[in-house]
Amino acid sequence: MKRFCLLALALIFVGCSARNDHTASPFSASNLPPKIVSFIHQKEKHAQELAKKRPDKVPRDVWKYFRLAREGRWRAASRVYQDLRERSGQVESPKNDPEFFTTTWSTVLEVQLALDAYIHGEPKYSTAFGEGIVQSIPPGSIYFGGTDPGRSLPTAFSKSHADGDPFFTLTQNALSDWRYLNYLTDTYGSKIQAPTAEDSQQCFKTYLDDARRRFEHDKNAPNEPRQLKPGENVKIVDDKVQISGHVAVWAICGLMTKVIFDKNPDREFYIEECFPLDWMYPHLVPHGLIMKIHRKPLSSLSPEVVAKDREFWTQQQAGMIGDWLTPHTTVKEVCDFVEKVFLRKDLSGFRGDPAFIRSHYATAMYSKLRSSLGGLYHWRIANSKSKEEQQLMIKEADFAFRQSFALSPLNPEAVFRYVNLLVQLVRLDDALLIARTAARLKPKDAQIQNLITELERIRSTRPK
Repeated sequence: MKRFCLLALALIFVGCSARNDHTASPFSASNLPPKIVSFIHQKEKHAQELAKKRPDKVPRDVWKYFRLAREGRWRAASRVYQDLRERSGQVESPKNDPEFFTTTWSTVLEVQLALDAYIHGEPKYSTAFGEGIVQSIPPGSIYFGGTDPGRSLPTAFSKSHADGDPFFTLTQNALSDWRYLNYLTDTYGSKIQAPTAEDSQQCFKTYLDDARRRFEHDKNAPNEPRQLKPGENVKIVDDKVQISGHVAVWAICGLMTKVIFDKNPDREFYIEECFPLDWMYPHLVPHGLIMKIHRKPLSSLSPEVVAKDREFWTQQQAGMIGDWLTPHTTVKEVCDFVEKVFLRKDLSGFRGDPAFIRSHYATAMYSKLRSSLGGLYHWRIANSKSKEEQQLMIKEADFAFRQSFALSPLNPEAVFRYVNLLVQLVRLDDALLIARTAARLKPKDAQIQNLITELERIRSTRPK
């Protein structure tokens, strides 16, 4: 099957944070599970142990943050966190402090992200998310958390994150940060083989060499399909490769995950995806909320695996938005549901959980999970070994993306990933229906408006 690539559909995912466009839900200390309370204490102790291992000066505000969090003074703690975040270089800020080297920053970040899931989210679903992932992963495994809740909630609901009990939790999207590598080394020591500074340098060089090759291909063969990805900013200045943007950083982090995978051959691996990693797709299989990374590439996904995944997510969906969405539900029916429930706020006849629908955080969190599984099926469409397998992958990708969109039509990844599949299948009317429905929810979103314009252009050029 021919793959379609729309330049206007640049899949630069913003789903790695589940906090975009979310308002805070009513929150008090009573909403916080005892496990999260004990997690704050555990992380403060962890920070104290880390501070003893390196000569780096720890800002006093780190300890102030933990004190405020322990006391349940969430707003004050959040203000201290934001100041530390700006000083740490996590965001562009005049407060950026080049001497902010402390590994204790990661402990603060993990606590704050876990608190965010309760401050901004629906406690019931934040707890189900964290407990569900922890209970699904065998002891001794290595888990890559990608999104904010995907990193923080399994960390919080583990018996002891610092001890790797019951498994070792890493985040894939900080692996290009040498401070985070120090954090992993100081936390896990020799329990797992963590990447080194030399590994990081080699991955950076590998990426630069590959980026140069693809840049030169696109420059010298403009009539061939582009090899640089949308959002991948590459320049050659004085014969040196210069890169910028999230896509390049994610690519380097992806290479680092492969290093960790190869360095720990005796451990099982699991991932909650932030961004797609090309090397990983042949190894992935659905595993409840997340995915398992098999040691050897899989030639296919068995019908039994696919059926189990569909049944699992049908059950998840039923409790959240009702059991009305099946593999036979049309795109129009999905869009009608979205307009009624999410746009008009009309819950008459609604058989799901109103608390879920009201929580932008919870809907985005679960929509992201389902979209990632849809992405796996989508990848398998072009890599199927038979026509029957390809048709099964098309069916499952379509269903997963429909569920993802119904769970959160405000999730841009749910929109863009599904539209890409529909364009690939030459279902332009359905693609436009999804895009226009998303636009009604976010009428000022320039990306969605550009998406509609591009889809209309493509449809107008189709042979009659």
